[in-house]
Amino acid sequence: MESFETFPEQEEAKRLLRAALGEGVAHAYLFHGPAGVGKRRAALAFAGEIVGDPDRVAREAHPDLYVLEPLGDQIRIDPIRALRRDLHMRPFEADRRVYLVLGAHLMNEDAADALLKDLEEPPAYAVIVLVADELGPIPDTIRSRCQLVPFRRLSRRAIKAYLGSRGLAGEELEIAARVAAGRLDRAERLLDAKAGDRRAAVLGLAREVYRDEGFQPARAARRVDELSHARGSEARAAVEGAAAPEEAGRELEQRARRAERGAQREEVLAALDILASWYRDLVVVGAGAAEAAMNCDRLAELGEDAQPDLAVRAAGAAATARDVWRSFEFNVQTGLALEALFVRLRRELTGPLGEVT
Repeated sequence: MESFETFPEQEEAKRLLRAALGEGVAHAYLFHGPAGVGKRRAALAFAGEIVGDPDRVAREAHPDLYVLEPLGDQIRIDPIRALRRDLHMRPFEADRRVYLVLGAHLMNEDAADALLKDLEEPPAYAVIVLVADELGPIPDTIRSRCQLVPFRRLSRRAIKAYLGSRGLAGEELEIAARVAAGRLDRAERLLDAKAGDRRAAVLGLAREVYRDEGFQPARAARRVDELSHARGSEARAAVEGAAAPEEAGRELEQRARRAERGAQREEVLAALDILASWYRDLVVVGAGAAEAAMNCDRLAELGEDAQPDLAVRAAGAAATARDVWRSFEFNVQTGLALEALFVRLRRELTGPLGEVT
């Protein structure tokens, strides 16, 4: 398992975590910052140092690590109640137990209220680590009881160094660093052939919205759903394949299910991100600023599509995709939400100008 010291940049976060390990670990932390910049990896590395077994913690297989993450659009009260019951079990092997709450910004009000009770008076052996992409949804009462650990969007230099260490060079490296746009998760997807195929499929859908006269929003939504389920199956298989011989039964199934659901949600959010980036690029290429395009490996297609009328419309489409990305945590019916998105995109990009919102 990599130490958090080996992660690119994030100097303030590293300083705070070094101090915590050296001077005494507090009872609660809140890792916060943009998606895809290494918060989860850092949280697992921190937990590994606390319990003294980085390898098993990295595999999320240590008995003194408890991982809670969204199984859908929110973290509701029942999973928090289950965590609270476990919180009063003493450590099995280590001196501490670490409770890792991923996607903490997705806690609904009841869940946050329930967690607050144990943040106020946690057992001495418990360390609670919340990981959030946004601070805004986290109640002040929870923030004030946690040590805040900030994460920032990574520089292009850091992304280039990371991708270069993985074998990219030359023009391929330059293009990949621009497409990654400061996020490690995007960088890692660019190194994964299957992820590359999924990105290409979503970019194809982005263009079909305005190029295909027979475009069907429901079919496009199903395609994104298929891609998310494929990614979920890969994540499940990875967990099952990496399981130690002694792991089996209910615990392994729960870990595999968490990984599957989490990967499905991440893939839908990635698709929304790709759609927004494409329509944003139509605007910048249409304005003569091709050097600022995120999808710089697709400049030929962008140049072909970025006609004046479409470039004007694309600004609204990019805003729509971003709005759906931000609000997606509240959408329970993924298929219906995606279909509604593609209906709006089609109207904005091809309908009468008076219909553009």
